[in-house]
Amino acid sequence: MSQQRFMSQQRFLHRLPHLVGATTAAVALAVLATAPASADEPTVSGPRILAHFDLAAGQTPENIAVEPDGSADLTFASARQVAHVTRDGNTAIRATLPDEPNPNTPVLKAATVFGIARAHDGTLYVDYATGTDKTGVWRIDPDGSAPRQIAQLPTTALPNGLALDERHGVLYAADSAQGIVWRIPQAGGTPTVWAKDTALDPVPVTGAGFGANGVKVHGGAVWVSNSDRGTLLRIPVRPDGCAGAVETRATGLTNVDDFAFLGAHDDTVLAALIGVSELVEVRPDGTHSVVLTQADGLSNPTSVAVRGRTLYVNSAAYFTQQDPNLLVAHLDR
Repeated sequence: MSQQRFMSQQRFLHRLPHLVGATTAAVALAVLATAPASADEPTVSGPRILAHFDLAAGQTPENIAVEPDGSADLTFASARQVAHVTRDGNTAIRATLPDEPNPNTPVLKAATVFGIARAHDGTLYVDYATGTDKTGVWRIDPDGSAPRQIAQLPTTALPNGLALDERHGVLYAADSAQGIVWRIPQAGGTPTVWAKDTALDPVPVTGAGFGANGVKVHGGAVWVSNSDRGTLLRIPVRPDGCAGAVETRATGLTNVDDFAFLGAHDDTVLAALIGVSELVEVRPDGTHSVVLTQADGLSNPTSVAVRGRTLYVNSAAYFTQQDPNLLVAHLDR
């Protein structure tokens, strides 16, 4: 891990207590809202670490896309890489994003690869944040050719979570610094501001600088987590493709990062709480309960994926500085 990246993370960690302090009331409400899971709800069993990564090499897994065979593609944020992890835990580097010698990335000040999305043909799309003209969405073709930029975002953007809607041929990128959801043609081109709302913004002064973070397309809407505000938001997609009014679906999700839905027709969410090293189940009514903790192997989890009855959770170890990994578990119903 580069010294610059480490110092950036230390600054983020230094600001984390301010975030927690600023959201004490919200957390208290969340404790009241948290209810134990009922017998008919899914439970997580048999958690195990599938792969351990090299923190010194910048292998901090930020986001995940699962392949049809159950293997996984991960972004290594600090190393600017995309890695492939097989079902038996072998790891290989698929691509490295071009170096940026003078990064000026908002909040982090370091070149960072964040979100990843996979098309049905195996094409991968990733967010790259540099604070320069390299900031934007990059495409990685299945043939192994070098990554290429297909959309440029403003240098002030911090593109984090990334979601693909293949049906409509668009990508959605959550901008953590500016509180924007960008919409980008899947084929590449000019991004447009799809949604901008206070609910997507980071918390001024007391926050860590991360507003809109994770993003998913689900049930006719774009869902977004806000790390600073500890919220899960739903933004309906109108018939003309424009964004509807932002709806708050859950609160009190302390330092929430990315998340995943249990199924295509299920609004239940599994969300990674990076600051407290927990995975929580968020029910459609907004109540939530903890299903995995640091004792299970989580170390600042950043993203979640579900395929069938298999659960995947990345841990980047940004703050613990111990054991970045990919955990898998079984989903029981």
